[in-house]
Amino acid sequence: MNQHQERTRRPKQVVHLDKLTGLANRALLGDRLHNAIAQSKRWGQLIAVVRLNLDGLEAINDHHSHNAGEQVLVSLARGMKRTLHKGETLARLEGHRFAAVLPVLEKEQDCIPGLIRLLEAAAEPVRVGESTFQLSASIGVAFFPQERDADEDQLLRQAGQAMHRARAAGKNHYHFYDPAEDTGGDGHPESLERIRQALAAHEFVMYYQPKVNLSTGQIVGAEALIRWQHPERGLVPPAEFLPVIEDHPFAVVLGEWVISAALAQLEEWQDAGLGISVSVNVGARQLRQPGFSDRLGSLLAEHPRINPSSLELEILETDPMEDIAHLSGVLTKCRGIGVSLALDDFGSSHFALVDLKKLPFDILKIDPSFVRDILESPDDLTILEGVLGLATAFRRQPVAEGVETAEQGVILLRLGCKLAQGYGIARPMPADKLPGWVTAFRPDPRWIEALSVSVDERPLLHAGVEHRAWAASLEAFLKGECEVEPRLSRYQCRFGAWLYAEGPDGRSSQPAFQPIVALHWKIHALATGIMKYRTYGRNDEALAHLRDLKDHVDKLADLLNAFGKKN
Repeated sequence: MNQHQERTRRPKQVVHLDKLTGLANRALLGDRLHNAIAQSKRWGQLIAVVRLNLDGLEAINDHHSHNAGEQVLVSLARGMKRTLHKGETLARLEGHRFAAVLPVLEKEQDCIPGLIRLLEAAAEPVRVGESTFQLSASIGVAFFPQERDADEDQLLRQAGQAMHRARAAGKNHYHFYDPAEDTGGDGHPESLERIRQALAAHEFVMYYQPKVNLSTGQIVGAEALIRWQHPERGLVPPAEFLPVIEDHPFAVVLGEWVISAALAQLEEWQDAGLGISVSVNVGARQLRQPGFSDRLGSLLAEHPRINPSSLELEILETDPMEDIAHLSGVLTKCRGIGVSLALDDFGSSHFALVDLKKLPFDILKIDPSFVRDILESPDDLTILEGVLGLATAFRRQPVAEGVETAEQGVILLRLGCKLAQGYGIARPMPADKLPGWVTAFRPDPRWIEALSVSVDERPLLHAGVEHRAWAASLEAFLKGECEVEPRLSRYQCRFGAWLYAEGPDGRSSQPAFQPIVALHWKIHALATGIMKYRTYGRNDEALAHLRDLKDHVDKLADLLNAFGKKN
């Protein structure tokens, strides 16, 4: 294989994996299903196409955190994958939605043991911190071949309809697709026609999630997010209805309505003295429509008092964009109109860097998965640092998504990322609530004090996170969950190596570092003492002293943060 082939092969492999779970993604599932159908036609084999939804994940996200929800999702995804046999594929479509291809069956009932294993794996309890969560799943199955020929999309829609029949039956069920039950949509409780009626009846509403400058507390924009105010079901999240239309031309109609609604809201806020920008999500199907930029210009012309720069288009990096040249042309025309362009979920591995160079984005919205664990995972912190470095290298404005805690905000500021959004700042809210929120919002005092850290002093930023991870690995070793004994010497940890690298007259001798040097020494001395308890067979006492060690590690992080405060 020559170098060019190797370079082109590696990005394709990455694109075919879901970043969060490591499962196949929609693109790879499509390839596997296409091949399975071809094999079925050749050899007469029966294949099962499965759609699976995890029930209850939204409640974890809403009442706990997205971090907890993602940990549960990853754990269950791994468990479900372990139930598969050779030649079977499990993919994550998005959110809590999965699909599978089970080829080479003799008869339809042959897939039932596999479906039961999937249901059991999805119902396994998952512990996150002090909480234990248990979900269930709903599964729908369509088969190929059928009496009438069906392509990949039709099979997935049929399985989706069967899945929602299973969910309506009480969850933790599977259901086989029956043509007599076909609603003509994707199998959701609400059909495509019902969604059309909802738009005509003005049942859709917009919620807005603020985007702020963490350092100043200034609101710099808001992301427009559609919701369905259903007359019977109440407020329905987009995950419950957008999948119905994602592969249908009506997605363009609804997407255009979102842009129009956002522009009208901008005009209303402007009249009330609130001057902010609004971003709207634009999908691949919209961008592929002939004349998209012309239609966008017409919508802006209907609101002549709105400066086009107040509208920001967010393009999902996970959307399939096979023709980068065409996309670049469309986006360039939109930018020529004056709107801003943002690449959503930056870092989720769809675009190659060479493609990013060709696309006229102003803003890179960092995928939440890069922010979630930066307080506990040195690797995640390093990845975030690298992603921010890429944004700087491409001269794009970074915006961090998924900020859930004040501490995450501090780390972002010290890495030089000032703009952010997430539940730790504000949840999406109705438009009439936003002006009051803007008036009342005050940034966390730690954000106001935080300063970015130079590259030479980044070990100060990493030290607190690294020591938390080190304390966690020590606890895992004591509990028998890890066989590798952590290093105990203060000179062997990365921060210690940096601290003492210049010898006795270096950093460790500077007056400003003395409190850190003393606490760092005490932390490693405590760890040595804890390990002695284990050596003497007093493991319970060793575990009891871990709390003291963790408290000192937290104090070290606080001391290190003092080096990034404003005078």
